[in-house]
Parts: sequence; structure tokens; C-alpha cells
Amino acid sequence: MPIFIATYAQLNISSKLCNNATLVKTAISQKLKFFKFLKPTIDNTMTQITAQTSSPSPKDNADLAALHKSQNAVVLLSGGLDSVTCLYWAKARYASVTAVSFNYGQRHNSELVAAKTIAKTANVNHRIIDIDIAQLGGSSLTDHSMTVPDGDTNKFPSNDSDGSDVNNIDNVDNFDNNAIPNTYVPARNTIFLSYALAVAEVTDANHIVIGVSSVDYSGYPDCRPEYIAAFEHMANLATKAGVTGHHLSIQTPLQHLSKAKTIELGLTLGVDYGQTISCYQADANGLACGICDSCVLRRQGFAQAGVADPTRYQSNES
Repeated sequence: MPIFIATYAQLNISSKLCNNATLVKTAISQKLKFFKFLKPTIDNTMTQITAQTSSPSPKDNADLAALHKSQNAVVLLSGGLDSVTCLYWAKARYASVTAVSFNYGQRHNSELVAAKTIAKTANVNHRIIDIDIAQLGGSSLTDHSMTVPDGDTNKFPSNDSDGSDVNNIDNVDNFDNNAIPNTYVPARNTIFLSYALAVAEVTDANHIVIGVSSVDYSGYPDCRPEYIAAFEHMANLATKAGVTGHHLSIQTPLQHLSKAKTIELGLTLGVDYGQTISCYQADANGLACGICDSCVLRRQGFAQAGVADPTRYQSNES
């Protein structure tokens, strides 16, 4: 970076020669403006370097697939459409899979009942971990005094006229707090992934699979690729497995898939979506409300995939 060094040197006015305080402030201001100007150049350069990285060869892909067949995975299983797709995706790739679900004080336990059935059908180890996020409040999924809002696909980030910045961590200021629905549970994915990380260590797993997506989603900040990459980096710094060469990866097979594409993928893997419950306010019998964000996205997904929706809705049963 010779140009950078020369330009910076020109701005590097020594404070020893600057008896005038105003001149010192001006010099500092110039440096800050220079770095702000330089940042997009560095970002663009790194993007170009990444883009020029060669794609893996068929042999590399075959070697990787063979390696995965000898490794274990932990899958976060809520009992919903996305997580069951991830479960079957992982079963097709890894030697052994452990499903992890959470009884965290959610509005209903129908999804946990569904998760048990799904895990039994898939013939995988299943752990249900009790944690009480509800005591923290802040979400309509854990606080019964709050109302779960009706879904509106026109408000989802993926339907913005220009969604190019949705997943850019540098544009976090563009996130409208009012656009993130109250169904967002504070730090939920961070808490869930932390528990999954511990399970991965004790089960000798190299991979944690989570069903986040940044296409058809409600705008939750902990579903973005930047967040997942940051957590994976942390995981390899903060665990015995990570620092002893047992690399841990966070797999997000649905990250760039719409609900329709997720459903299509799951059907090729043998998923029975009739076993799943996605609704934020399902009743005691597991019947979906049909109007919350999750139900709206689910209905839209089946319609766009041209597949009959197997969901049992409250309106259909009354």
C-alpha cells in the first residue's frame, strides 16, 4: 500500500511542530476524514479478492462430502418448517446428528410436541433443554401481556424495493426498530447457539445447523449472514474444541432460500411438513392461527411452491 503510506505521511503533522491548537485539531480531522474516505476502497478491494477466489473442483467437493460423512452435527430443532428441513439436510450429510430443542417459556408448547415427533420419525438423538427466557420479557412470544401482530408480507425486508442492503452489517443504521416485530425474542439465537455449542463439544460435533434465512423472514437481526459469521468466529476462540484444532462451523443451508425453495428442498429430502408447527400462537391442539408472520410466510411458501399446505388451521377446524 505505498500510496496509502505516502498520503498518510502527508497528513501526519507532528504535534511537536504545532503550537497552534487549531492546527492540531485540523490535522486530526483530516486524518479521520481520510480513513473514512479510504474504508470503501478497502471494502471494495476485499470484495474483489473474495470474488476472485476459485470455486472448488468436483474432487474437492467429493472430498468434503466424504469428510462430512465422518463428522457429527448438532441441529437446532424448533418443530417448525425451517428447522425440520435443516434436520433432514444434516441427516443426509453427517455421520451422526443430535437435535436440540428449547423449552424457553414460549407462548405455547405445541412446537415442542411437534419437535419430539419429528426427531422420533427422523430417528435422531433429541435433547430438550429448559431455560427461562420468559422472565426477561421483551417479546410477544414469551410475554402473554403483549399481542402477537398479524403478518403482512409487504412489510418483510425481503420485499423491500431495494433489498441490497438488508444483510450489510455496515448499514445496520438502516434497520428500523419499528419494522422489527415484537415477536423478536431478545438475543434468542445467541442463547440457543451457545447451548448448541456446548452440546457440540460434548458430542464431538464439528457442525451446528440452524434454519435462519435472510430472504423470507421478519427482519430479525440475528438471522443475518454477518451475525452467523461472527458467532462462528467467536465459537472457535471460546471453546476447548476450537483452540485445540477441532474447528466448529455454523451451517445455514436456508440462508439464501425463500420459503418456497426451502419447502422444495425438504420434499426432496423426505420431510413430512404435516408434522411441523410454525405458528407463533398455535392452540393446545397444535392448530395454527393462520394470521401471524410465521403463518403468512408459511402459507405463501406452499402457494409459491405449488404444494398443498398440510397445516391444520384453527379457522378450518371450527
